[in-house]
Amino acid sequence: MRLIRSHGKSITMNLFRDELRGEKVKVFDTTLRDGEQTPGIAFTMDEKLEIARQLDKLGVDVIEAGFPVSSREEFNAVRMIADEGLDADICGLARVIRDDIDACIDSGVDIIHVFVATSDIQREHTIKKSRDEVCNLAVESVEYVKDHGIRCLFSAMDATRTDLDYLMKVLNLVEDAGVDLINVPDTVGVMSPSAMYRLIRHIRDRISVPLDVHCHNDFGLAVANTLMAVEAGARQVQVTINGIGERAGNASLAEVVMSLHAIYGVKTGIRTEYLYETSKLIERLSGLHLLPNTPVVGENAFSHESGVHAHGVIEESSSFEPGIMTPEMVGHRRRIVVGKHTGAHAVAEKLEEAGFEVTEDQLAEILRRVKELGSKGKMVTDADLYTIAEVVLGEIGEREQILRLKELSVMTGNKMTPTAVVRAIVHGEERAVAEIGVGPVDAALNAVKSLIGEFEKIKLRDLRIDAITGGSDALADVMIVVEDEEGRIVSARGVRDDIVIASVEALVSGINRLFLLKRRD
Repeated sequence: MRLIRSHGKSITMNLFRDELRGEKVKVFDTTLRDGEQTPGIAFTMDEKLEIARQLDKLGVDVIEAGFPVSSREEFNAVRMIADEGLDADICGLARVIRDDIDACIDSGVDIIHVFVATSDIQREHTIKKSRDEVCNLAVESVEYVKDHGIRCLFSAMDATRTDLDYLMKVLNLVEDAGVDLINVPDTVGVMSPSAMYRLIRHIRDRISVPLDVHCHNDFGLAVANTLMAVEAGARQVQVTINGIGERAGNASLAEVVMSLHAIYGVKTGIRTEYLYETSKLIERLSGLHLLPNTPVVGENAFSHESGVHAHGVIEESSSFEPGIMTPEMVGHRRRIVVGKHTGAHAVAEKLEEAGFEVTEDQLAEILRRVKELGSKGKMVTDADLYTIAEVVLGEIGEREQILRLKELSVMTGNKMTPTAVVRAIVHGEERAVAEIGVGPVDAALNAVKSLIGEFEKIKLRDLRIDAITGGSDALADVMIVVEDEEGRIVSARGVRDDIVIASVEALVSGINRLFLLKRRD
């Protein structure tokens, strides 16, 4: 071991890993192919094009756009992306079947990814081919692709469960056939990191063609296996945004890339400042919401509640964050969250940001009330904290509110577009507006946002709804996170027996807090 300096801090790194510093690894994104194979996900044509453009903005080297032969719609989507003129290379998937390859050729892709099962269990039970037949199909397919002047990527499907001598025979044959890149997939996610390293090193020592790796996450090891493959000599990684994909998914692009950049010092073409933005796009279009503690892009990735942690981060961010990875690097934000574990430094910091001036005694009382509220199992929002502070300081009153709700009406029905009418006082002027939505809550929130639209642009970042009690008369606990165009973020809560009213009250509270913050800045 030796010490190196990073951002002014001492970081211990393994000397072997340090040998990778400055190496270049390409990023092959398969969100639109393997990612869409996630149960329950089906992107529309427009969504696929939007995702492809975002991946190109992110800087991926290759976009696997789909499996053209699978359907007319899939073919059209791949062709549309190939015709978009993106900087990334566009790849299409094909079995070792002429019709599959022809569909890829006709779709206009830059790279054709041909695959065939090589493990005995898949070869015997899935494609029902002998070992010799698989070898012949692999070679013929690679030669057919190359005869058409197109780059070819070959995958030995289920490579990690394939007899090693036979695997090497197949790979040597496709190398002789002129393949441009060889992929080693851990198709069912059964490799350990050390075993992945040994396998890739073994292949690397016997094959001159560049190696690619595709890892599944069945045991939560996809990212670790991908990194070990890079250590062993792979120079392209197959990943997806948010790790979506078959079963437990694939290696996460954000986690692999930031590990390569920050820990290994390896270069990729990824513009990391767009990682969070890209993650949120896939989260929205896929409907799969990330756990808050998801590394790199999760809402809690740079959030701190514990008193010791928050105090340290306020003084020096790298004390309780990696330091070699900051929220700004990935387009994220650092948040100090208050709750039952919060210390005085965190509360004081948030109050100061909001323009509150408190004495030590007042701070102690505010902290006591925050901990009391958090101890009841409730998330303490920014609005809760500011309300507690205002009560303690005696500042609460209508004079601080730029938006005061007067009346809310919602119309919905089986054959009626949900419509909401909101009447409120906005900057001292009474206004009313009607808006539609996909449901009554959406319509009501759209109406509130419309009320203040000419004054400020407010973005709804998150909305969570929980039932506090059971039964048909359960109270709805709505938590909303809003952001203004200058990047201020505030959370607020509404609790009612009517979910629409609770949602609107939470949004109104959040908007008022944002304006209060702006006024005090």
